[in-house]
Amino acid sequence: MKTRQKNAKKIVQDKYDQIARRNKQKDESSCCGGTDCCSGMDYSVFNDDYSEVKGYNEDADLGLGCGIPTDYAGLQKGDVVLDLGSGAGNDCFVARSLVGAEGYVYGIDFSEEMLKKSRSNAAKLGYNNMEFVKGDIEAMPFSDNKTDRVLSNCVLNLVPDKKRAFSEIFRVLKPGGSFCISDVVTVGDLPESLQKSAEMYAGCVAGAISREDYLKVIKDAGFFNIQVHKEKEIILPEEILDSYLSSKEKKTFKSSAIGIYSITVTAEKSES
Repeated sequence: MKTRQKNAKKIVQDKYDQIARRNKQKDESSCCGGTDCCSGMDYSVFNDDYSEVKGYNEDADLGLGCGIPTDYAGLQKGDVVLDLGSGAGNDCFVARSLVGAEGYVYGIDFSEEMLKKSRSNAAKLGYNNMEFVKGDIEAMPFSDNKTDRVLSNCVLNLVPDKKRAFSEIFRVLKPGGSFCISDVVTVGDLPESLQKSAEMYAGCVAGAISREDYLKVIKDAGFFNIQVHKEKEIILPEEILDSYLSSKEKKTFKSSAIGIYSITVTAEKSES
């Protein structure tokens, strides 16, 4: 199990290093790294439009998200914020605009290339209350009760040990703190013939678990007031369905509740 998890992390790390190096435009980027590593398919169905969001920095937006977690995070002036899998810093810069100069924003990522980009972007803006740290979400290099809010965008689905990840989120949050996470989950069992296709089409789906199990992991970690604020179905293109399903299977799949969804969820840590 440990070897498989280690291999999965290495694949993700290499993939995101590659995305950062390419530095392509937003519409050429994706959860799976554009066209080179995932058969040339389009992943834009995941992305939400940040262009009108306060604090948006186009240079930091590689089109890797599946929501806008800052919309529901309840960030306040002076908050200490931690963004998990911060990439080029997109959500960190939005968060910084909300917490102001009196707040502080940390980003954590294990891709050296992404860290180079986020640090470069922060330097261009002249921010001195922002820090990008190398680390593993399953064992974060932060002390207990460090942060008021935790954010993450289309990242935890790629973490092999989600129980440990949410346990770490609970640990680093201050009493009374909360998180807001946008992520990918599944509903129902995808047809076996679509499993491989789904993983090629959406790297974000490779480690996704069911919506029910995802929310249970959050609850089991000790969080309360768990709320799903936004849910969006990820529609597989017709050509993918045609390639892997018979006409009958396609009709059954499209008429069922089975599918891939992005959700944005919040939860709180008690004050005691």
